[in-house]
Amino acid sequence: MLDKEAQAFLEAVRLANRPDFSTMSPADARKLYKETRGAVTPEPPEMSEVDNLAAPGPHGPIPLRYYRPAGLPKREALPVLVFYHGGGWVIGDLDTHDVVCRLLATEARCAVVSVDYRMGPEAKFPVAVDDAYAAAKWVAEEARFLRVDAARLAVGGDSAGGNLAAVVSLLARDRGHVPKIAYQLLIYPGTDMYMDTDSHRRYGEGHLLTRTAMDWFQQQYLNGPQDRDDWRASPLRAKELKGLPPAYVLVAGHDPLRDEGEAYAMAMKKAGVPVVFREFPGQIHGFVVLGKVLPQAGQAIAEMGVALRLAFEQA
Repeated sequence: MLDKEAQAFLEAVRLANRPDFSTMSPADARKLYKETRGAVTPEPPEMSEVDNLAAPGPHGPIPLRYYRPAGLPKREALPVLVFYHGGGWVIGDLDTHDVVCRLLATEARCAVVSVDYRMGPEAKFPVAVDDAYAAAKWVAEEARFLRVDAARLAVGGDSAGGNLAAVVSLLARDRGHVPKIAYQLLIYPGTDMYMDTDSHRRYGEGHLLTRTAMDWFQQQYLNGPQDRDDWRASPLRAKELKGLPPAYVLVAGHDPLRDEGEAYAMAMKKAGVPVVFREFPGQIHGFVVLGKVLPQAGQAIAEMGVALRLAFEQA
């Protein structure tokens, strides 16, 4: 059953009569998404450092935000999570996911580098992929400058960001494990652009993320329907998943993306990849960043922090 707090939140969204992203321009959709974050985002935990940086990339500089949790020695080389924000490859930025990055850094006792990759429609597929990979590679190369341990580097993200983390892991494997990725943190990731699963049919209306919005996101991001077959857009369609880093895959039970997240977890497991699969059955897409109104978001982040700490210890 739907979590009671999630049910109350969905009712509040319905009563607010917020327009669907598909009815808006990308600029207006970004503005609306950013403006609504304050009402649902918990208080930001204190960090010892938060710095805005930039990495070079094939399409120009890539803005980054570096987080270092409080209470750790300033010069210690910390494990690091390279984080890609969600938002359908169209909306979201460093600010919309600032608090979740702080929370993950605090729980995992690691540095976090959040990546402001280029998005559609201004930058079509695969530009976001190029930026995502270039950022992870730069973090590994600049480990000494960043005071992080390149041997304990994880990639992660939510929704579209989970998609990018999965794709970066595939690219790194195919490029001789450059950079060497120790772990994948995939939070309700999009893994198949065909969106033809049972969960898409069951939860594509009335559960925050709508089918019309997902179609619109695809139209902004992809060059055309032919891109859906490219594994860099649909990592579930990659020919081989063997040799990927261990993964933690989280899904929400009332999420259109639920089934493709599980399918990717099971496909990796079948290929011999160590996978922890975690479902929050009563939750909706996006719940992890809604901690002010959905208490299970805090539980999920705490569990992910434990998973990251264990993975870093074993790296």
